[in-house]
Amino acid sequence: MRYSTFMMPLHPPGRDISQTLREDQEAVLLADRLGFSEAFVGEHVTDAAETVTSSMMFLASLASQTKQIKLGTGTINMPNSHPAAVAAQAAMLDHLLQGRFIMGISPGGLMSDAEVFGNFGRDRNAMFVECINMVLKIWESEPPYDLQGQFWNVSVGKTMIPEIGQGYIMKPFQRPHPPIVGTAVAPFSQGVTEMAKRGWGPISANFLMPEWVKTHWPKYVEGRTAVGAVASPAEWRVAKSIFVADDEATARRYALQAGGPYHFYFKQLVRKLVGGGRSNLFKTDPAMPESEVTPDYVTNRLVLAGTVNSVVDQILAFREQVGDFGTLVYACHDWQDPALGKRSMELFATEVMPRVNAAIGAPSH
Repeated sequence: MRYSTFMMPLHPPGRDISQTLREDQEAVLLADRLGFSEAFVGEHVTDAAETVTSSMMFLASLASQTKQIKLGTGTINMPNSHPAAVAAQAAMLDHLLQGRFIMGISPGGLMSDAEVFGNFGRDRNAMFVECINMVLKIWESEPPYDLQGQFWNVSVGKTMIPEIGQGYIMKPFQRPHPPIVGTAVAPFSQGVTEMAKRGWGPISANFLMPEWVKTHWPKYVEGRTAVGAVASPAEWRVAKSIFVADDEATARRYALQAGGPYHFYFKQLVRKLVGGGRSNLFKTDPAMPESEVTPDYVTNRLVLAGTVNSVVDQILAFREQVGDFGTLVYACHDWQDPALGKRSMELFATEVMPRVNAAIGAPSH
């Protein structure tokens, strides 16, 4: 089983933005040194807690500093950008990374972003599909393009000057395009099936109950089967919030109790998702009252925390519950205590994952 990392990232509002950006960069650089296979970074424009406003810009700042790790957008919120801008910027980043780029895409889940970009209340799923289809068409076409859509049009027919290259939109380094992944957040996600049909990889979100994560694999198989392909668990990425410490008391205090960065993270998500009508993500029984979907409840249900041996056992139990998957995605959280944040990543990579792979009879990555 491979291991990678994902960060939204989410920090307490009021923290120095320059410092949190440096910490987020440091986390990716540490992951690179520790052998993490991938690092995904999210983006939002209208959130004081989420301070990466462009995942591609952030990843570009790490292109020359990283060695082996693949860097992924987690995700580009497609309805908020013009397809030509996404195509050109992603292609450039792919060249900067020389094939180490993974293109994570989604309709975007932050409603204040949707409002500020003028697509709140519009069919953002339709916008998402049109945008990525246009991006892919741009990459496989030559100017003048002449793409006409419901939401965007792409053409340079009036202004192109072929002999000097004017009107040409860059194609990516990887052909026909970088690997594409999408985050799966809904139980029984039909989006997973559609991604599978198109050869895209799903990442099951770290804020989804295991009972719902489990439903993603059959939907992925359904999609791959529909196009005559065989689904492999190696293609499925599953994210989890994990904290590894040298003693149980530290693990409980830092990762499970109010005042710690993990509890803060889920307090933010509960407020956003429950307030946005998505409390079903945190429930395994629809009859559960909304009042019981508390940060304490969610944190203790969704975070794997403890010493090395304890976390190994929890990961194996989680895998037993949801089924086999190819990559465990370690969700990064605010470094309230940088020493503990770094130590957790080190223990996870050097102690936990080798033992997990030994237990399941898989080679260590």
